[in-house]
Amino acid sequence: MINFSKLEGTGNDFVIIDNRKGTLTECLKEKNLKKRVFVRKICDRKRGVGADGLIIINNSDTADFEWEFFNADGSTATMCGNGARCAARFAFEKGIAPRQMKFVTGAGIIGAEVNGRNVRVQMTKPHNLKLHLKINIDGKEIEGAFLNTGVPHFVTFVKDIENIDVETLGRKIRFHEMFKPEGTNANFAQFKEGKLFVRTYERGVEGETLACGTGSVASAICFSRLFSSASPVTVITRSGEPLTIYFDSELKKVFLEGKTTWICDGSLKEETLE
Repeated sequence: MINFSKLEGTGNDFVIIDNRKGTLTECLKEKNLKKRVFVRKICDRKRGVGADGLIIINNSDTADFEWEFFNADGSTATMCGNGARCAARFAFEKGIAPRQMKFVTGAGIIGAEVNGRNVRVQMTKPHNLKLHLKINIDGKEIEGAFLNTGVPHFVTFVKDIENIDVETLGRKIRFHEMFKPEGTNANFAQFKEGKLFVRTYERGVEGETLACGTGSVASAICFSRLFSSASPVTVITRSGEPLTIYFDSELKKVFLEGKTTWICDGSLKEETLE
């Protein structure tokens, strides 16, 4: 019996499993089931619990806990902003970590603070910023910016965000030769009504998600650099919910803040793992 919780942050949903006692590890070993296959089973929205990603909480000698993060397709990711916010709330409410905590991700140790449903995480220092980057898609030049906020993001600013074919164009950017071999996430952003509206095609999910924390951070920082906007920047995700991004001029302190929702708790039956 594997217990799980499902949380979401601004439309990004995650299944979270506490593996500090090694229960999941032993179960997968007993079933001779590879972890990436298990992830795909659980994240499947028809035959599993359904989620954009799966988070496994493990013990840590250097922080309050360590996580393993998986995209819905079973691939790993070093960082996920909304996933980190959900993991922090889970850890606090389960007594795994204090309200102000630190935990280990693939991108390094990050900090988080839980205030009810609202969670703020301090991101790892963004790097590899490239402004005025031009790529060619089907003979058309697209200008944007690139920034790694724990995972790689390409951001392009558009005039009408509602009429962008995120699935088609996002996929072509995601697999563009400039970003090989890892590929990139693709973000489309428009500033209006004093807010930055962002839509994201996420690698690993291989489609548009209702929100992307690292993508929101990348979009906000690229926007600030290109259009001289000051911190904080309010991002409106595809779900319609806001995220607030705070950053200093040198990008040494970058924070992502927003609401989370605890959807449910449950347990996986044995036949799910067959």
